[in-house]
Amino acid sequence: MMSLSMTPQLWTEFATVAVFHLLAVMSPGPDFAIVVKQSVTHGRQTGMVTAMGVGLAILIHVTYSLLGIGLLIKNSQWLFSLMKYLAAAYLVYIGFKAIRAKAGSSEKIDQEVNKPIPTKHSAFWIGFLTNGLNPKATLFFFSLFAVVINPQTPLWAQAGYGLYMSLATACWFILVATIFGHKRVRVAFERMGHWFDRVMGAALILLGIKIATASLN
Repeated sequence: MMSLSMTPQLWTEFATVAVFHLLAVMSPGPDFAIVVKQSVTHGRQTGMVTAMGVGLAILIHVTYSLLGIGLLIKNSQWLFSLMKYLAAAYLVYIGFKAIRAKAGSSEKIDQEVNKPIPTKHSAFWIGFLTNGLNPKATLFFFSLFAVVINPQTPLWAQAGYGLYMSLATACWFILVATIFGHKRVRVAFERMGHWFDRVMGAALILLGIKIATASLN
């Protein structure tokens, strides 16, 4: 009968996975940029829902890593190129929309800060697609499962690692949304709101270009 208990070796492996994932998730990238933008522009709730979309998208990377599809992506130049161009186009599209932001009056700023949140559905999918289409995330998870995680590690344990990383990612970005979605922070940002949108838009475009020019190795 298969044992589902965590051995000392599995705990050590899990700790290694957790550290690598923490360093990756906390480094600035498309996920961070989009959650900050959503939180400042639309509020804490929208930022949190976006964060949940990012977290759930992690399970996509975990699933194909467990199935070995990550190996196919890593060794297929055209498939990797397709993914990176889709991701780049999506980020550039969002970036250009943000760059076109215009300055508003004080009354308009107050209305923007206090207006109802956008649909949770759209906020969720923005986060989900931002992470799900990121080829760097693809390569990170494939490398993690191919190098850090022992092939002999039980499938249930590997799946458990994946669930942890999904939850940890969502929790981290919910914290980011909580900080940047605070009303005082939003008001401070909204006073120079159009400039903030333009800066974040430029950052997203640069991230898109960086992904588009990334090599397979």
